[in-house]
This record gives sequence, C-alpha cells and structure tokens, in this order.
Amino acid sequence: MTDNDLYNQLTEVFRDIFVRDDIALTPEMTAEDVEGWDSFKMIEIVMAVESRFGIKVKSKELDELESVGDLVRLISASRLALND
Repeated sequence: MTDNDLYNQLTEVFRDIFVRDDIALTPEMTAEDVEGWDSFKMIEIVMAVESRFGIKVKSKELDELESVGDLVRLISASRLALND
C-alpha cells in the first residue's frame, strides 16, 4: 500500500469522524487545522485507524504523533512490521 493509498483511506476516516466532506489531508496537517479535533476525536481516529488497517497503536506511539504525516508513517511502519 502506497502513502497515497494511506492518505486516501485516512481521508475517508477523517470525513466519517468529522462528518465533513471538505477535509483534504496533508502531511503537515495537525489538530489545530481541523475544527473540533480534540482528544476525544483523536481517540475515535485511533480506533478507526486500528480497525481499518489492522494495527494497534501504542500509547508511546500516540504521544509522538504531531501531524497527519506522522500518522501515515506510523501506519506504514506498523503494517510492515505485521508482514515481517
């Protein structure tokens, strides 16, 4: 799965969670860029990501996330680790 595929699937996740069709994810995007993205929404995002991509996000990994690009890298690395 390419980064572009990950961004497309994540965009669907974000649009579902925020109930907005106008969200367009970028690597630099942060919670400050999306109205309503608070700690509760972050939990929803993580749960949806875990379900959709078949991964588990550890607390330490969650603490290190600062942007959507970080989340994409985490998903990619987690998926690679599952295939090893």
